[in-house]
Amino acid sequence: MSDSWPIPCAVAIPQAFPDGEVDLDLVRRFALRAEELGYHSLWVAEQILGQTPTPEPVSYLSYLAALTNRIRLGSAVIIATTRNPVMLAKQLGTLDVLSEGRLIVGTALGGRPNTYPLLGAPQDRRARHFAESIGVMKALWTQEEASFSGQFWNFEGLSMTPRPVQKPHPPLWFGGRHPTGLQRAARLADGWMGAGSTTSDQFVEHVQILKQALNDRGRDAEAFPISKRVYVAIDDDADRAERRLREWFGAWYGNAEMGSRMSVWGSVQQVVDGLMKIVEGEAGMLMLNPVFDYMEQLDQLADEVIPRLG
Repeated sequence: MSDSWPIPCAVAIPQAFPDGEVDLDLVRRFALRAEELGYHSLWVAEQILGQTPTPEPVSYLSYLAALTNRIRLGSAVIIATTRNPVMLAKQLGTLDVLSEGRLIVGTALGGRPNTYPLLGAPQDRRARHFAESIGVMKALWTQEEASFSGQFWNFEGLSMTPRPVQKPHPPLWFGGRHPTGLQRAARLADGWMGAGSTTSDQFVEHVQILKQALNDRGRDAEAFPISKRVYVAIDDDADRAERRLREWFGAWYGNAEMGSRMSVWGSVQQVVDGLMKIVEGEAGMLMLNPVFDYMEQLDQLADEVIPRLG
């Protein structure tokens, strides 16, 4: 993180390529510039099925690990319910080794169960499936001869190496916004990231539920990272910024109206004001997500917005 910034700020790498071709030159320039500017971390999203061409997150992070040297790398979020946890543990453990311990594993239960059968995942007992998936990965990452007993997976004496560089394992940050999901994060996770598809007011409400759940479990809420993905657009022409955000939300989420409700946009001052609401809502880190004019937004956020968030 840049030492001069009042709050750690991460940034989402370009990940939606509506023209159909992944712009590797843009990705390389963006990743290297973000590291140079002192951003806390680079984040990727997951959209396995959808209309917008998007790289698979573990593969994408592996590419970014090879491009960069210091910046941390995160997923927001991998839907663990749709992955085999043994294979996912191997992939993520390997990624932590290849990145020399820079990985943050963002994961969640997911909200599109109608697609799960295509990915070998259950449509019912999803919460149990998810919790067991996390348990399987933790066991394989931390035990020399791993054992696990559950409804979906049972094994004894399994070895998976190399184990992650970070001990006991890469930090697990959960997504999710339902009260039961926030309770689950307090029970099983090492951190939490508010979804970009929630408003600032909803984020504040979710943080209070989460902190109460952490306190109820005797966990130190101050030592539990809390962040939020924020879709952001700096443009003195606020109407143009909103229009472009709505176009992106229509392509990614299939709902253009969300672009107006969930984003922060406008002049530098308007963006600062919008982000300050989230900072004051007890975010310990912001994950900023521009969706157009990537290089320009990356620099302007670092130069004109982030230093004013104190």
